Amino acid sequence: MKRLESLDALRGYDMLFIMGGAGVLVSLAQLFPDNACWAAVAEQMSHVSWDGLRHHDTIFPLFLFIAGVSFPFSLEKQVEHGKSKKAIYRKIVKRGLLLILLGLIYNGLLQFEFSTLRFCSVLSRIGCAWMFAALIFMSVRKPKYVAYITAGILVGYWLIAAFIPSPLANGADIFSKEGNIACYLDAHILGTHSYRPEYDPEGLLSTIPAIGTALLGMLSGTWLMKDVSGTYKAIGLALAGMLFAILGWAWNFIYPINKALWSSSFVCAVAGYSLLMLALFYYIIDVKGWRGWDKFFVVIGMNSITIYMARRFISFDDIAHRIFPGMVGLFPENWGDTLWELVGVLTCWLFLYFLYYKKIFLKV
Repeated sequence: MKRLESLDALRGYDMLFIMGGAGVLVSLAQLFPDNACWAAVAEQMSHVSWDGLRHHDTIFPLFLFIAGVSFPFSLEKQVEHGKSKKAIYRKIVKRGLLLILLGLIYNGLLQFEFSTLRFCSVLSRIGCAWMFAALIFMSVRKPKYVAYITAGILVGYWLIAAFIPSPLANGADIFSKEGNIACYLDAHILGTHSYRPEYDPEGLLSTIPAIGTALLGMLSGTWLMKDVSGTYKAIGLALAGMLFAILGWAWNFIYPINKALWSSSFVCAVAGYSLLMLALFYYIIDVKGWRGWDKFFVVIGMNSITIYMARRFISFDDIAHRIFPGMVGLFPENWGDTLWELVGVLTCWLFLYFLYYKKIFLKV
């Protein structure tokens, strides 16, 4: 089956915000301090402090969702090439463990400060959640049973969160940092290896519903593989997106949307957003064939893990300051911050374009 360009483009769009796109929008908003619209845009470029949802909270789950969408295509290709079930299972586990290892390296594994090394990370959550979701998908295969398991994961996690409080809650709200069992487990099992003393946003128990996010992506990928028209598929994705968005909104009244806890209502809300974005990109790029404009995003999307890791170890901002000071100096001084944010993104993109041009891709 032909590779879906829309998936690479959507992944690239998502990673653009991590690559500096959010900083560009925030710096633009600072140029218009009295403009309410720009203030609202800038607010969306940061995480909520606890309950709630902003655009910045959708970046991570959208990436995990897309990883899920890609798996049924990869699985079909491996089966067509004659790979055994055992070999596919082995590859799934290998990929999951490799992502966990990259997450540890990102967190400073090679500094050998093991007493404070953070075990959890964005990459480790992607590795764990995607790996277990792929193993479930491989073992079950029938979409309706995968859907039942996904629903069971989300409802089960909600029941655990709602009825098993932290032993140290002392009457605190059960969905608060002080009262939630997931936070308690992070603080007492991870200890000094946790991102925060009271919880880890990529913690232990909250990885379970993240498996649901990956499974929803895999179900979406299965839908895209159906032998029906592209327009029909896009409409189906959009309708499912609206349904999940409504479900997330309704569930929020009794189980708050919360990224740090990866609450079940959060899974549904961001699944709604992810499905709608996938429907839009798929319809425009793969159904209507309106390509060319998306090349900017495809270049990012085809080396997303590369740029995520590279930004940890390479100062692209320093490189930009060596290359572009003359160009930035041509503009009014008050535009300086915005332009430096822009050339920082441009420097990252040029690095990725070189890899793209040379057909160098980090495949995990």
